[in-house]
Amino acid sequence: MQETKIIVPPIKCQGIKTKIVPFIKEHVIRDEEGLWIEPFVGTGVVAFNIAPKRALLVDKNQYIIGLYHGIQNGSITSRMVREFLEHHGAILEQRGADYYREMRDAFNQNGDPLYFLFLNRSDFNGMIRFNRHGQFNVPFCQKPNRFSKAYVTKICNQVDKVGDVMRDKDWTFKYGSWKDAFSSASESDYIYLDPPYIGRDTSYVGEWPEEDAIALVNYSKATPANVCLSMWRENEFRRNDHLYEHWSDFKWYECKHFYHIGAKESNRHPMMEVLAIKR
Repeated sequence: MQETKIIVPPIKCQGIKTKIVPFIKEHVIRDEEGLWIEPFVGTGVVAFNIAPKRALLVDKNQYIIGLYHGIQNGSITSRMVREFLEHHGAILEQRGADYYREMRDAFNQNGDPLYFLFLNRSDFNGMIRFNRHGQFNVPFCQKPNRFSKAYVTKICNQVDKVGDVMRDKDWTFKYGSWKDAFSSASESDYIYLDPPYIGRDTSYVGEWPEEDAIALVNYSKATPANVCLSMWRENEFRRNDHLYEHWSDFKWYECKHFYHIGAKESNRHPMMEVLAIKR
């Protein structure tokens, strides 16, 4: 039997779960009529591949929410993305890092999702990072010819594919706190969690302190909905004590994979990933 091809979203992010989507799909058993809830939707890769009929997708990154909401309602199209990336990509090829910084400064003023997409696909290592003042501050990837015709086509195809998944489905994208996603969850709903990782540097948007991580545990145990947490367990250097201390009463399923976040391949090490499922 031929395996279903994984849908890769147009947004890149450190820790994206693309490579373990089959592992997640294997262990997510849910009521198809229930609401699929993600309090930390991020790139949306899990939602796009689960493709539920109904979904509530929340994130505190307003630019990701703005991009996907725009694709959903048709105000952002692959044609628009192509024209934007080809235009600004040609200038980037001529001016390099100086133009990247100009686009970054402009984005920090206008908050346009297309500017965000441009930066995300031309910055260092596909990072999403903001400083304490909410300013996007990832440096340039040092590849002035980043937006080749083939690369732009690839991004546009990704825009089309996620748009196709959302079509005729009852999905709500919401900018806000993760707590908002729990407020109306019922027993037939399924909450998938991919929170920031304690003990690893993250400036995705603001901070993820330990008190929030513990509050997430309490919300997850109190909600009538089923809950699936995706979180790293350990690598050859350290283990995630938070997982052992607070999620040990959930059923664990494990797989090993790589997070491609090091500047050099030699610095990228395998990580044991856990799905901790409530019931």
